[in-house]
Amino acid sequence: MSRVWEVPVHDSTRVRDASRAVRQACGQAGLGPERTGAGELVATELATNLLRHAGGGTLVVNLVPSPSGEATSVRLFTLDHGPGIADVAAALRDGCTTAESSLGAGLGSCLRNADAFRLYGAPGRGTVATARIDPESERGGRALDGPSAGGIVLSLAGAETSGDAWGCVHHGGLVSLLLADGLGHGPKAAHASSAAVAELRRAAHLPPPEILRRLHTALRPTRGAAVAVAQVDAEKGELAFSGVGNIGARLRASDAADGWKSLVSHPGIVGAYFPAHVPLRRVPWHRDSLLVVHSDGLPSRWTPPTDPRLLAHDPSVLAATVLRDAGSPARPPRDDISVAVLVPDRRP
Repeated sequence: MSRVWEVPVHDSTRVRDASRAVRQACGQAGLGPERTGAGELVATELATNLLRHAGGGTLVVNLVPSPSGEATSVRLFTLDHGPGIADVAAALRDGCTTAESSLGAGLGSCLRNADAFRLYGAPGRGTVATARIDPESERGGRALDGPSAGGIVLSLAGAETSGDAWGCVHHGGLVSLLLADGLGHGPKAAHASSAAVAELRRAAHLPPPEILRRLHTALRPTRGAAVAVAQVDAEKGELAFSGVGNIGARLRASDAADGWKSLVSHPGIVGAYFPAHVPLRRVPWHRDSLLVVHSDGLPSRWTPPTDPRLLAHDPSVLAATVLRDAGSPARPPRDDISVAVLVPDRRP
């Protein structure tokens, strides 16, 4: 999960770079030729759209758990600050275009070739698109029951690896979301955060403070990490949260004055300086709840989204939009960045 491909797309030469990045990601994920070809096609269409309609933007590629959690999928994102899309449903139909040189089949092609494709655009605010390419063995498979998560990871200065990582594990009626920020940057930080995600799979049956204690032991051979764990028991309608280190978390909650409340982590470093007591916060979890967890690479004063269409969107789109809107060219990132979002089960 710590490998990141980031391709700035501001001229036609970068379209090939976007396709190459996805080919490399598919190879690392173990995808076969058919799904790799589909991923390259989606990358080409999305990068071309950035140039034609948005004046450029960024393509990001992450490796993520497959829908079953047993394999690896490839997740593509495109982020831009262009004119946005007034009618997303129309934009996804073949033949819809605002460019004279286009046949208008690009987004429809993405919809057909990706295993999941989501698009969010607001006029004057830009567009976020995300596509997931699954292994052939998981195509058409059923997603896990319960709350779902999505996230995006970027590395400092376009490095190959990010010291941040996130993971989500279903165990019985519990859904546990973890976000880890390895100390520092580079491969050693990535090793620490990846170790935290791996250990979550073995400890997801425990409450968050106990998960963090297990992680502390597992991360001792590493340089350590800041880690937060959020665990939803949908049957009880409750979210439990614990964190150690500088990880931010905000919960959309009806009892908060502005609709959002902060969940605070405890000082320390998992794997190095672990506190004697790890506080556990328990809060209600409703069908309109929504949790955003992020590393300290995200500016601390980011503004939670208010657009009802975005709040009801796929969690990966939400995470990417939060990341895009929190930054600006005048304030370049000074750290790896990760954002993960947990939403209730939104199926009928």
